[in-house]
Amino acid sequence: MTILPEYKNFKELFCADGFDISEEQYARLHEYARTLVEWNEKMNLTGITDPDGITIKHFLDSILPLKFLKLSEGSKVIDVGTGAGFPGLPLKIYRPDIKLTLLDSLNKRVNFLSEACNAANIDAECVHARAEECGHDHRFREKFDAALARAVAAMPVLAEYCMPFVKIGGIFAAMKGPNENYSDGENAVKILGGEIADVKEYELPNGDKRVLIIVKKLSATSEKYPRNGGQISKKPL
Repeated sequence: MTILPEYKNFKELFCADGFDISEEQYARLHEYARTLVEWNEKMNLTGITDPDGITIKHFLDSILPLKFLKLSEGSKVIDVGTGAGFPGLPLKIYRPDIKLTLLDSLNKRVNFLSEACNAANIDAECVHARAEECGHDHRFREKFDAALARAVAAMPVLAEYCMPFVKIGGIFAAMKGPNENYSDGENAVKILGGEIADVKEYELPNGDKRVLIIVKKLSATSEKYPRNGGQISKKPL
């Protein structure tokens, strides 16, 4: 079974967006994809398992935000609600200097992530915890240069889950689809100690539209946030 397109075609696709993929990076992404497809047969990780879909909708989609994010050498990055490892693992393969933490609430997914990291020789911390609880843990609270999330949750909800992880001066980046009204999140972001610094709109090679919302952390998040999951979803900030 073909897992990814051949290296030449794969590389050309990424180079068209300004990302040069080495053969070693391709090999790691291939092992990650192979593990993903294998595990997906026994648990629901993704509906996208074809070579072009994995390449564009998972891998390129995860790496493209680096066009707009200023992640300095050795940045501490947390991928909140990472699921099958997107965007964190492709970012780590492309930028091995970042110190990556993958956070997910489902233990089976964390087991998959650990296996994927082993298969692709990726050094990342895989954490099984709910974001609203982990956000109060002193080991993780306001310890990261960047918190990333590729999620369908509305911006006020996503901000409350992610902002407590970001240190003052760091960023929270939300990877969204085209129909997000990001202005709905401005009040929540302000309450949590930040401001929306930039919004970037772009397309994947297949025409899918994307929006990247970049939030700058200006001051410490109040200790009362994040609230419990029920409050976050029922009474968004």
